[in-house]
Amino acid sequence: MAERTESGQSATLDNLLTEERTFAPSQDFAARANATADTYAEAEADRDAFWAKQAERLHWETGWDQVLDWSNAPFAKWFVGGKLNVAYNCVDRHVEAGHGDQIAIHWVGEPGDTRDITYAELQREVSRAAHGLASLGVGAGDRVAIQLQMVPEAIVAMLACARIGALHSVVFGGFSPSALRTRVDDAEAKVVITSDGQYRRGKAAATKSQVDEALEGAESVEKVLVVRRTGDETGIPPWTDGRDIWWHELMDAQPDSHTPEAFDSEHPLFILYTSGTTGKPKGILHTSGGYLTQAAYTHHVVFDHKPGEDVYWCTADIGWVTGHSYIVYGPLANRATQVVYEGTPNTPHEGRHWEIVQRYGVTLYYTAPTLIRTFMKWGEDIPAKYDLSSLRLLGSVGEPINPEAWMWYREHIGGGNAPIVDTWWQTETGGIMISPLPGVTATKPGSAQRPLPGISAKVVDDQGVEVGRGGGGYLVLDKPWPGMLRGIWGDDQRYKDTYWSRFADQGFYFAGDGAKYDDDGDIWLLGRVDDVMNVSGHRISTTEVESALVSHHNVAEAAVVGASDPTTGQGIVAFVILRGGADDDASGEKAITELRNHVASEIGPIAKPRQIMVVPELPKTRSGKIMRRLLRDIAENREVGDVTTLADTTVMDQISAGLKSGKGDE
Repeated sequence: MAERTESGQSATLDNLLTEERTFAPSQDFAARANATADTYAEAEADRDAFWAKQAERLHWETGWDQVLDWSNAPFAKWFVGGKLNVAYNCVDRHVEAGHGDQIAIHWVGEPGDTRDITYAELQREVSRAAHGLASLGVGAGDRVAIQLQMVPEAIVAMLACARIGALHSVVFGGFSPSALRTRVDDAEAKVVITSDGQYRRGKAAATKSQVDEALEGAESVEKVLVVRRTGDETGIPPWTDGRDIWWHELMDAQPDSHTPEAFDSEHPLFILYTSGTTGKPKGILHTSGGYLTQAAYTHHVVFDHKPGEDVYWCTADIGWVTGHSYIVYGPLANRATQVVYEGTPNTPHEGRHWEIVQRYGVTLYYTAPTLIRTFMKWGEDIPAKYDLSSLRLLGSVGEPINPEAWMWYREHIGGGNAPIVDTWWQTETGGIMISPLPGVTATKPGSAQRPLPGISAKVVDDQGVEVGRGGGGYLVLDKPWPGMLRGIWGDDQRYKDTYWSRFADQGFYFAGDGAKYDDDGDIWLLGRVDDVMNVSGHRISTTEVESALVSHHNVAEAAVVGASDPTTGQGIVAFVILRGGADDDASGEKAITELRNHVASEIGPIAKPRQIMVVPELPKTRSGKIMRRLLRDIAENREVGDVTTLADTTVMDQISAGLKSGKGDE
């Protein structure tokens, strides 16, 4: 039980849900693993020396004088004085080492077209793109905005920017014209790279006109590069002479070799915008040497990647940080062969991912809990049709994973034996911070477990004091790390206020997430502190209640919110999606009562939902995050707020209609 303050409110989060299952790595896996138990001890003994060793996995044109300069906290400098070229590290050095014929990217288009790109081919493409951007006047320190779907040109464009020292700002392909414009203006982008159209759920949709709408009057933009993707299917795109250029026409005119320049370790690499809770999005700034060191190190130890042996697939989009760190920079720095897929997981059928795994012999698969729960909803008979025996490791990213979704993933995708690495990190951290090491850790369903070697994190109370085992509170990072953000673009004060003010006296970075320690001292993420419910003085995490609901055999997915309650302060309102195969009775009054009682038995009577509603879908952003704010609006009978960031804006209408009919009440 959490301590009580004088007002009777809980000072920390209640730790309610328990998990007893553990899965040790097989002897064979452990014997060949890239990281061992000694890795923790090595990092603990001399943190700076440990990170220097990780940095030495890269090619440096000039060595560094100092591993870490933290004298101007919270602005870090890592590998001070060192110089390197990020693109050279991801491409050229592998070709020079004799691996030019190794496939870097198995690209799969949504309509079924494919391309295999070797490291030598990638080197030529990136060289042409570097010359092409330079011919448009782009140089070191300039900003390039990229709004592309998952096509090879997106990766080439990012690497070309890195090669010439320009900063890229990748904007998710599904974002609106106004979202693109905000990011272009904030970064003062000189060039925008986009496409004529994109494939989405089996249809070709023109996109260039939306980009034109976004850029109307954008003073910083000099050129727009357009990748030809949908062609005749979407017709000739609108064109501004003198500004717009076809990507292929520019690239065809460029030489295919380029000499990269080494840049300072702290030279800015990219800006990636995250939504601010209020006001304009935050431009998270990452630099070169420290970021690439951590991306490459974490990809190597967390995914146990073996160059030339593994086929790796991260299902994220390059518009998110996961795509930056674990599609582009980490894997390519480690000479990975990887799958890059353009489309949606149910186009043209719900087995598309497993068909791709089978075709390319994917060994390492990294995806999000929201997609795993979608696969659960579709039913285990779908993956059962495919040969998934090549998979030797599974990963999870994006939000805490429910224990039952973890178990389903292990059993139906991993064949009951592939280790699962449940990773916690953020856009701001640059790379994975907390995760099991797959050859070392006895994994627990739903727990990210412990900070990686070289990383330091704690769970603390309101006063910044570490809570004991079994306690819940706030997740903080108490020591700097190489991949950390170097600020918010153009707004140093906002950087300090947002991330360092909550525990300023202690010097802790506060991520905004709640977490708890279990009795073994392992860390469990409890979601955003903003999503914590206060029920009769108990601070209860939405994640724990959602996990309890998903542990019921009928439930595939759940979202929980706290709604105002005159008696308890807040009452728990749950929205659930049933699993494929659950019968119609499962949404009836008797089944709802059973679900409420199930939560009470799993967690305790305090967590029993006041109301449960069965819904066909949940409101999610295009990155798969549940928009609990909108569900709170419904639960409290308010007008529903802005739905423009939802992947499907009709979802809220469906939910509202169901509530009005009274379905799902106690």
